[in-house]
Amino acid sequence: MERIDAILYTHAHADHILGLDDVRPFNYRQRAAIPIYAKQDTLDSIRRVFCYAFESEPKETSIPRLTLHAIDDRPFDLFGLTVTPLPVMHGAQEILGFRFGPAAYITDQSDIPAGTKEKLRNLDVLFLDALRHKPHPTHSTVAQSLKWVQELKPRQTYFTHICHDLGHARTEATLPPGVHLAYDGMEIEVEPKP
Repeated sequence: MERIDAILYTHAHADHILGLDDVRPFNYRQRAAIPIYAKQDTLDSIRRVFCYAFESEPKETSIPRLTLHAIDDRPFDLFGLTVTPLPVMHGAQEILGFRFGPAAYITDQSDIPAGTKEKLRNLDVLFLDALRHKPHPTHSTVAQSLKWVQELKPRQTYFTHICHDLGHARTEATLPPGVHLAYDGMEIEVEPKP
């Protein structure tokens, strides 16, 4: 990866935010702060966990340089692309997914509210959580995510936030056409529709 232009956070759980310190080489290379977009409660957690990055006079010379941008459920512009925050449930907690053009990224969902489903229909690309086969109180199973795929009808779907219970090749072989497991380092191109 050559650049990080912005970071969108779905929520502040450790497995989602603890890599933030690793943006420092990008700050150095890009000679700029990296903007972060998240709900205010997520930004508050990031500010608390990475307090050294937000001190008025940092004690460390090598810290991540970040600019925080609070968002809610209203669409916002990011480099000419409209990003629409999408509320989903992660157990009892409401978190965000994001739609950008004809694609959407949803992770850690255990339920998708009806209003969000309407914004997910007929996408080119949809990312969904599919933790494992066995039910979990705060994540979707492969079977539940496949039901959402049937309902929402994206052209391509990638399951993410998968656990070690799902052998990649074995699971991939059982998925219907157009549904795949995502993998580390995966890149997709999304062409915004006019």
